Amino acid sequence: MPRPVAHLITRALARGATDRGDVPGWVLVAVMTAGLVTALWLVADDQLTAVLQRAISAVGSP
Repeated sequence: MPRPVAHLITRALARGATDRGDVPGWVLVAVMTAGLVTALWLVADDQLTAVLQRAISAVGSP
């Protein structure tokens, strides 16, 4: 293997070992999304159910 390529591979592997990513950020996004979905569900449950029932009946009727 050519020396410059080996050097680049070694640097990439060393950087990958120390780069852990933004795990807390992704966890925060996931938790906030779940919270928003739950809040919307609690507030608009009846309306969402009615919309879904109308959509299903519209598809089923000619």
